[in-house]
Amino acid sequence: MGKGWQYYVMRVLSAVVCLFSYERIIAWGRKLGPWGEKLLKKQRQRGLLQVRESLHCSTEEAERIIAEMFANLGQSLLEIMYTPRLQSENISSFVTLEHQERLEEALQADKGVIVLTGHFGNWEWMGASLALYGYPTTTIVKNQPNDQVTRLLNEYRIQKGLEVFPRGGNAMIIAARALKRKKILGFLADQDGGKEGIPCTFFGKIASSPKGAAQFSYKFGSPVIPVFAVHDANHHHRVVVGEAVTCPFCGDPRKDIAALTAAITAVTETWIRTYPSEWLWFQHRWNTPPEEMTALQAHKGDDTCVEKDR
Repeated sequence: MGKGWQYYVMRVLSAVVCLFSYERIIAWGRKLGPWGEKLLKKQRQRGLLQVRESLHCSTEEAERIIAEMFANLGQSLLEIMYTPRLQSENISSFVTLEHQERLEEALQADKGVIVLTGHFGNWEWMGASLALYGYPTTTIVKNQPNDQVTRLLNEYRIQKGLEVFPRGGNAMIIAARALKRKKILGFLADQDGGKEGIPCTFFGKIASSPKGAAQFSYKFGSPVIPVFAVHDANHHHRVVVGEAVTCPFCGDPRKDIAALTAAITAVTETWIRTYPSEWLWFQHRWNTPPEEMTALQAHKGDDTCVEKDR
């Protein structure tokens, strides 16, 4: 038997969840947090270790941050099932968008906009809210291990007005066309960049950072704007638009892309330090050893040289 039945089960569950008030969904979702901590023991331990090492905090403070992170994650899980309730007419009741003027100013450059975000708050609602607030938003998405989950997520993304490109294949060509059409292109830039990533300092340790956002920004002259979702005191969502990420260029594409990637990584770290319980701490962010990054670059040479289109 195939997995198609899982999609229909999730659709039914989503329909049931949508029968209730949003406040009820928040309360129920946050109660899933302790269950998540028990079920995901390895992830919890990894998260605790990475919080202590990164923030140099006590075990008690790390446990508080991780508990809050799991509560946020439980809330996000039910909110994703609640996504059909989001509409352009009511989006402000669920998500407030702060500092829209920064996004408007970036769009006025007519070179598209790179939105820098991460696994932060409810990142699914962050993208949906930009589209529902009327911004032409596209995103490159990674397939989930369960393809039926990917199917449901992409369906909800498209319903809310997001243009979705799966990672791999000709996605980069399609994404480049989106920027040329003056659209917003979202990047989750907080994951391990693998052997071909840019070595950057992240919380005091060398980590491989993905260079896609910097490559696109450098090639097309698109501004990089941080946009992150955070919870307010009532556990509703604030989507906050930050100041554009900039750094001086020297004219060497390889060095300039590396410098912009480092700046992007530093901005991401600042957001995490400011809102530590919002970030998904159990990610394998430092998974690629430094020697593998540098050895690969020394052997292959960095392939970040691109023709600059400004």
